[in-house]
Amino acid sequence: MDIRILPGNIANLIAAGEVVQRPASVVKELMENAVDAGADTITVAVQDAGRTLIQVTDNGCGMSPDEAVLCFERHATSKIASVEDLSAIQTFGFRGEALASIAAVAEVTLKTRREEDEVGCEVIFADSQHLSTREISAPRGANFAVRNLFYNVPARRKFIKSDNVEMKHIVSEFLRIALTRPELNLTLTSNGREVYVLKKAASLKFRIQDLLGSPVANSVVDIATDTSVVSISGFAGRPDSARKNQGNQYFFVNGRYFRSPYLHKAVMNAYSQLVPEGTSPSYFIYFEVDPHTVDVNISPTKTEVKFEEDHVIFQTLYACIKEAIGKNSFGDAIDFDREGAPEIPVLSRKYQETHPVSDPDIPFNPDYNPFRNDGFPSEASPYSNTLGYRSGQEEPSFRPAAGDSMDEFRAERSSFTVDRREDYGKLFEDKIMPSTSTLIVKGKYIFTPVKSGVMIVNIRRAMERILYEANMKALARNGKSTQTSLFPVTVRIGVEDMYLFSEYSELLEMLGFSIRPSGNDTIVVDGVPQGFSTDPANVEQMLPDLILALSDDHSSAATDILSALAERFAKLGSTNAAPVRSPAEAQHLIDDLFSCENTEYTNSGHRIMSVLTEDELNSMFR
Repeated sequence: MDIRILPGNIANLIAAGEVVQRPASVVKELMENAVDAGADTITVAVQDAGRTLIQVTDNGCGMSPDEAVLCFERHATSKIASVEDLSAIQTFGFRGEALASIAAVAEVTLKTRREEDEVGCEVIFADSQHLSTREISAPRGANFAVRNLFYNVPARRKFIKSDNVEMKHIVSEFLRIALTRPELNLTLTSNGREVYVLKKAASLKFRIQDLLGSPVANSVVDIATDTSVVSISGFAGRPDSARKNQGNQYFFVNGRYFRSPYLHKAVMNAYSQLVPEGTSPSYFIYFEVDPHTVDVNISPTKTEVKFEEDHVIFQTLYACIKEAIGKNSFGDAIDFDREGAPEIPVLSRKYQETHPVSDPDIPFNPDYNPFRNDGFPSEASPYSNTLGYRSGQEEPSFRPAAGDSMDEFRAERSSFTVDRREDYGKLFEDKIMPSTSTLIVKGKYIFTPVKSGVMIVNIRRAMERILYEANMKALARNGKSTQTSLFPVTVRIGVEDMYLFSEYSELLEMLGFSIRPSGNDTIVVDGVPQGFSTDPANVEQMLPDLILALSDDHSSAATDILSALAERFAKLGSTNAAPVRSPAEAQHLIDDLFSCENTEYTNSGHRIMSVLTEDELNSMFR
């Protein structure tokens, strides 16, 4: 066995595999460096979702020519100088691996100048090699341009996803920085188009509103507590705003974003019995702890941390959110909109003495009898009636006109009355239809007689099987019919999910969805597949499920992907479908079910129907 020291370029490639996983990793590292440099304005520009170019410009402290070259060496950092510093980290970066890793897998150009320097410098690195350094004119701060990411690692470049998927990850990293620094001016552009232009915000609440919109900002309540172990602040979502997709859930410690399934459980415990099963609320929770009691050095991507007293923080977080939920009323708010409302004068107590109020004089006929009417309002009738009767006149009797016999009158009146009743019945023909043998129980089950007994059909599962096979056929023949909504539904879904819809736009069209973008973070739903409800409220409630279905990891074989998507959308359609209310609709559902290849089980293996035989029914009454 020969043991050798790896060359620097190979060691950097190995480190790059941990630090630089995709273009979003580069955006994260460079933005964090800009924040650590004291910048108050940061601009991020990407082309082709970061494949071609990632450029991050800031107005921070800048670097000298020697520092600009040294910063690309492994473990070169200005953040720590001793062992004690490692246990009290207050900055984003500290390892000194980011720039070295980026320079190992991309072509990097750095332009920088310090405030005290008259001219700046330009440093170029590629494949971990320093290519050149020259003096240039540059503003204060730093300008990193990362080009051709993974150009020298073709196998790595092959695993980069589509532009929409990679932009979704870039936006996620941008949001995590923006949510910790409301005092910064931040801009994100993609292929020359502005995605975010954020000015300095007065508070975190305003920053949330700028990033995610008023509906999100208005659906959260403040949380705050201060103990000797941890200080917690931020916002937690109202229970009635919980959604099925787990978006807008953020933990930050000392200004650093991190993930924690453990603390997420504390949040969900606080919402126990308050949100429907399968849903979760939004939250933006900020922890402040002694840097000596948290370890941020347990993951190369720095997205995991370890607390010294995590059980105490768990209980404190649970109690904090529980208290915030208890203090706030979550009923529907009343909007006291006074615009355009008439002004009501304030009257003194003696007003009625000087302005007496009398009852209004309403003319009426005391002799009027509404029942003096033969029921024939037609003026063309040859018979007299009381419609023209007035007080003071002799009340005419109901009698035939001159020349008509009483028998003829009775016959004609009888036939006229029967015709009116027949016409009346035709208006409600569907309502008075005689009952059929099909029975719908609580909108969940259909009971219908069969030769051997009674068949019971689970309505939701039957719809799921029908929609699954319809989806598979639609994906196979590249098209499914769409039912257009009478009123298009406009929903703000956020920039991240906009890229998700763009990625799967063709698939959604094949499945029968008609969805178009409207701005950077809003979509308009013009139509949904056959079988889905077109009610605007149902369409809006369906979108979180749709986002969740599209967010699944579709990394298996193509046929498995199609089957998984068809099943996902079938479940979505079965819960979103219009209810079965009449025996005719129930029979139509049964007919569609028996036209499927498999009528007994859903694609996930759940039973759709069951038959109670006559013997089983008899045994219930012994």
